[in-house]
Amino acid sequence: MWITADTGLCVGSGQCVLTEPAVFDQDEDGIVTLLTDHPDDGTMARARDAVRLCPSRALSIRRT
Repeated sequence: MWITADTGLCVGSGQCVLTEPAVFDQDEDGIVTLLTDHPDDGTMARARDAVRLCPSRALSIRRT
């Protein structure tokens, strides 16, 4: 599975970073950046939670 981030939709709430800081970060404007787009098994469950919690729906998961 792959994580994608639409930076044009991101509102900078930071929920993703709080949920899984090993996968998500924010740039100087608060916009999401991906530290990895292919989380390992240890971080995938929390990355899925971050996708679900994103208020602007800027994050998504696509299957490989």
